[in-house]
Amino acid sequence: MLQFNPPHPGEILKADYLDPLELSITDAASGLHIARKNLSAIINGRAGVSSEMALRLSEAFNTTPELWLNLQTNYDLWKARRAPIKRKVKQFYKSPNVKLA
Repeated sequence: MLQFNPPHPGEILKADYLDPLELSITDAASGLHIARKNLSAIINGRAGVSSEMALRLSEAFNTTPELWLNLQTNYDLWKARRAPIKRKVKQFYKSPNVKLA
């Protein structure tokens, strides 16, 4: 289980890819063939990385789509685990140590 706050994929995209390449959001969005508004939302953590976006990012930056999807999944799961929501869930799994009557 992750014990730290994983970065949003947009943070990684900006810090590790756009900044070193001196790419503006506008230029990167143009190269990815998406709206600047959509890329800005990802970079600023207001939107997540979809499967389609993961494919685009992997082709543009010579990575894998799994990298981007795993970053997104880790971020989403970390946030969900810390949400103050009381989930009502029926447990279907019985421990093998429980003796059934």
